[in-house]
Amino acid sequence: MFLLYEYDIFWAFLIISSVIPILAFLLSGILAPIRKEPEKLSSYESGIEPIGDAWLQFRIRYYMFALVFVVFDVETVFLYPWAMSFDVLGVSVFIEALIFVLILIVGLVYAWRKGALEWS
Repeated sequence: MFLLYEYDIFWAFLIISSVIPILAFLLSGILAPIRKEPEKLSSYESGIEPIGDAWLQFRIRYYMFALVFVVFDVETVFLYPWAMSFDVLGVSVFIEALIFVLILIVGLVYAWRKGALEWS
Protein backbone atom coordinates (compact mmCIF):
# COMPACT_ATOMS: atom_id res chain seq x y z
CA MET A 1 0.00 0.00 0.00
CA PHE A 2 1.27 3.48 -0.88
CA LEU A 3 1.79 5.48 2.29
CA LEU A 4 0.72 9.09 1.83
CA TYR A 5 1.61 10.20 5.34
CA GLU A 6 5.30 10.06 4.42
CA TYR A 7 4.73 13.02 2.11
CA ASP A 8 2.87 15.24 4.60
CA ILE A 9 5.82 17.62 4.95
CA PHE A 10 6.15 17.90 1.18
CA TRP A 11 2.46 18.70 0.68
CA ALA A 12 2.47 21.19 3.57
CA PHE A 13 5.52 22.93 2.10
CA LEU A 14 3.94 22.96 -1.38
CA ILE A 15 0.67 24.42 -0.13
CA ILE A 16 2.31 27.05 2.07
CA SER A 17 4.77 28.09 -0.64
CA SER A 18 1.87 28.46 -3.08
CA VAL A 19 -0.47 30.34 -0.74
CA ILE A 20 2.02 32.95 0.53
CA PRO A 21 2.74 34.60 -2.88
CA ILE A 22 -0.95 34.51 -3.81
CA LEU A 23 -1.86 36.22 -0.53
CA ALA A 24 0.90 38.79 -1.01
CA PHE A 25 -0.42 39.73 -4.47
CA LEU A 26 -4.00 39.88 -3.25
CA LEU A 27 -3.14 42.03 -0.23
CA SER A 28 -1.01 44.43 -2.26
CA GLY A 29 -3.82 44.78 -4.79
CA ILE A 30 -6.34 45.52 -2.05
CA LEU A 31 -4.24 47.79 0.15
CA ALA A 32 -2.27 49.76 -2.45
CA PRO A 33 -3.66 53.18 -3.33
CA ILE A 34 -4.58 53.57 -6.98
CA ARG A 35 -3.96 57.09 -8.23
CA LYS A 36 -3.15 57.71 -11.86
CA GLU A 37 -1.83 61.23 -11.70
CA PRO A 38 0.58 62.64 -14.29
CA GLU A 39 3.29 62.96 -11.65
CA LYS A 40 3.09 59.27 -10.81
CA LEU A 41 3.09 58.16 -14.45
CA SER A 42 6.17 60.19 -15.38
CA SER A 43 9.67 58.73 -15.45
CA TYR A 44 11.93 59.86 -12.66
CA GLU A 45 15.65 59.41 -12.41
CA SER A 46 18.13 61.22 -10.16
CA GLY A 47 15.88 64.23 -9.71
CA ILE A 48 16.23 65.27 -13.35
CA GLU A 49 13.21 65.78 -15.54
CA PRO A 50 13.13 63.19 -18.31
CA ILE A 51 13.89 64.32 -21.83
CA GLY A 52 12.34 62.36 -24.65
CA ASP A 53 10.77 58.94 -24.55
CA ALA A 54 11.53 56.55 -21.68
CA TRP A 55 11.58 53.52 -23.96
CA LEU A 56 14.94 53.12 -25.65
CA GLN A 57 15.73 50.37 -28.08
CA PHE A 58 18.98 48.52 -27.35
CA ARG A 59 20.86 46.56 -29.92
CA ILE A 60 20.66 42.79 -29.62
CA ARG A 61 24.45 42.56 -29.59
CA TYR A 62 24.59 43.64 -25.93
CA TYR A 63 22.19 40.86 -24.94
CA MET A 64 24.12 38.30 -26.97
CA PHE A 65 27.38 39.38 -25.33
CA ALA A 66 25.82 39.01 -21.87
CA LEU A 67 24.30 35.65 -22.77
CA VAL A 68 27.61 34.26 -24.01
CA PHE A 69 29.30 35.49 -20.85
CA VAL A 70 26.70 33.86 -18.58
CA VAL A 71 26.84 30.56 -20.47
CA PHE A 72 30.62 30.28 -20.27
CA ASP A 73 30.72 31.56 -16.70
CA VAL A 74 28.19 28.99 -15.49
CA GLU A 75 29.79 26.17 -17.46
CA THR A 76 33.20 26.82 -15.94
CA VAL A 77 31.66 26.51 -12.47
CA PHE A 78 31.07 22.83 -13.28
CA LEU A 79 34.82 22.35 -13.52
CA TYR A 80 35.43 23.29 -9.86
CA PRO A 81 34.11 20.07 -8.23
CA TRP A 82 36.04 18.05 -10.79
CA ALA A 83 39.24 19.92 -10.00
CA MET A 84 38.78 19.41 -6.26
CA SER A 85 38.47 15.63 -6.57
CA PHE A 86 40.77 15.10 -9.55
CA ASP A 87 43.15 12.72 -7.75
CA VAL A 88 40.33 10.39 -6.64
CA LEU A 89 38.31 10.14 -9.85
CA GLY A 90 40.86 8.72 -12.28
CA VAL A 91 41.70 8.93 -15.96
CA SER A 92 38.21 8.35 -17.37
CA VAL A 93 36.85 11.44 -15.61
CA PHE A 94 39.86 13.41 -16.84
CA ILE A 95 38.99 12.44 -20.41
CA GLU A 96 35.34 13.42 -19.85
CA ALA A 97 36.41 16.81 -18.46
CA LEU A 98 38.74 17.25 -21.41
CA ILE A 99 35.82 16.60 -23.79
CA PHE A 100 33.74 19.09 -21.79
CA VAL A 101 36.41 21.78 -22.11
CA LEU A 102 36.77 20.97 -25.82
CA ILE A 103 33.03 21.52 -26.29
CA LEU A 104 33.36 24.87 -24.47
CA ILE A 105 36.22 25.88 -26.74
CA VAL A 106 34.23 24.92 -29.85
CA GLY A 107 31.33 27.04 -28.57
CA LEU A 108 33.65 29.95 -27.90
CA VAL A 109 35.16 29.75 -31.39
CA TYR A 110 31.66 29.56 -32.89
CA ALA A 111 30.53 32.65 -30.95
CA TRP A 112 33.72 34.44 -31.95
CA ARG A 113 33.26 33.65 -35.64
CA LYS A 114 29.61 34.75 -35.57
CA GLY A 115 30.67 38.10 -34.08
CA ALA A 116 28.86 37.65 -30.75
CA LEU A 117 31.97 38.84 -28.90
CA GLU A 118 32.25 42.12 -30.78
CA TRP A 119 31.23 44.98 -28.52
CA SER A 120 30.56 47.74 -31.04
